[in-house]
Amino acid sequence: MIKNDLYLKALRGETVERPPVWMMRQAGRYLPEFIALRDQYDFFTRCQTPELASEITVQPIRRFPLDAAILFSDILVVPQAMGIDFKMKENIGPWLDNPIRTMEQVQNVVVPDVNDTLGYVFDAIELTLIKLDNEIPLIGFAGSPWTILCYCIEGKGSKAFDIAKSFCFQQPEAAHLLLQKITDTTIAYLKRKVEKGVSAVQVFDSWGGMLSPSDYQEFSWQYINQIVEALSPLTHVVVFGKGCWFALEDMTMSKASALGVDWTITPEFARTLTNHTMTLQGNFDPARLHSTPETIKKMVTEMINRFGKDRYIANLGHGILPNIPVENAEAFIRAVVDWKPNN
Repeated sequence: MIKNDLYLKALRGETVERPPVWMMRQAGRYLPEFIALRDQYDFFTRCQTPELASEITVQPIRRFPLDAAILFSDILVVPQAMGIDFKMKENIGPWLDNPIRTMEQVQNVVVPDVNDTLGYVFDAIELTLIKLDNEIPLIGFAGSPWTILCYCIEGKGSKAFDIAKSFCFQQPEAAHLLLQKITDTTIAYLKRKVEKGVSAVQVFDSWGGMLSPSDYQEFSWQYINQIVEALSPLTHVVVFGKGCWFALEDMTMSKASALGVDWTITPEFARTLTNHTMTLQGNFDPARLHSTPETIKKMVTEMINRFGKDRYIANLGHGILPNIPVENAEAFIRAVVDWKPNN
């Protein structure tokens, strides 16, 4: 049994004394101990070496009173396992030498045996669970099929993913075939993570907000919902769509246990769109962690009071930025841990 199950209670919709807290990308680049490893090993070496991934996962847990750990990995390990050879280029980010642009290329993409291609992730889960020693839950994650498609077609990061969108609109048959292959691989990947012992999974739709509401239904949500349908009988599924507030009503009708929201929506409107029935996660602007610790504490207290302590997971509205002072990250976490009613 997990000793601190506050995060799981929130996912179950149970009454809690305070909301649980964790931060997206908490296992990462704002921590000096992470930077020390980054200087020794390249990005995908860190992802693909179970000992390193496990060590990075627990680094923030040693520092802060967090209520959940999230396995250090990357959403692009899934397309890599499918034979799409992503690299991480310095000062550029994700990079694909030969982006997918034709139906023939899509047909050549494989749906792999995840045990063969992603075994290093499952080994990292085993090592991490030993280190966590049932103190707090471990979260596994994957990117949404749409978000992964964006990188596969674009070949790199983008502000608008125009090439990816054009591909979907000009070659919808190829787009849907690729999305389905990514979906099938992701379902197998997340199921295996659950078998290995993660307590919940989160699907990150980082680029869902690039789509119109109707295109979101066609090219993103229907595939995310396949993942939710497949995983919800096995574990808690959290769906986080950045910029996707317009889809919250549809998401609420799914079997997801919680929905992440970013900082572009008020707590009150998010509660209204989800019919006051859904556990919500978020939505502190990551850039606001550049404020003073005193301001952070005040804003976090207000955020909790507006969402309400129950059916709520305190988090950022996206991943923590690399240049955030460690003491400011700690101020965010401690503001939640120290929260009391009527603050």
